[in-house]
Amino acid sequence: MSIIGWIAVGLIAGGLARWIVKDDRSGCIYTMIVGVLGAMIGGWLMSMIDSSGVDEFSLRSIGVAAIGAVLLLLVLQAIAGRGPRNAG
Repeated sequence: MSIIGWIAVGLIAGGLARWIVKDDRSGCIYTMIVGVLGAMIGGWLMSMIDSSGVDEFSLRSIGVAAIGAVLLLLVLQAIAGRGPRNAG
């Protein structure tokens, strides 16, 4: 897949993942990075299940990338915490 394909899949998958997780950060670059990293994570996980990961611009690739991006956002939220913690 070309760099334009990765950017397109990243934007779509990142937007879907942010909508699913209810991530309130904004920005096109942030969404694209989340989506592309999600494509890498989802592609790696799918390559362990079957022979193909994210290799072309298709609904399957967008779905795999969105699943990976959701996992990434959930891990980031778990690390950072969801809100202020009470000390007492």
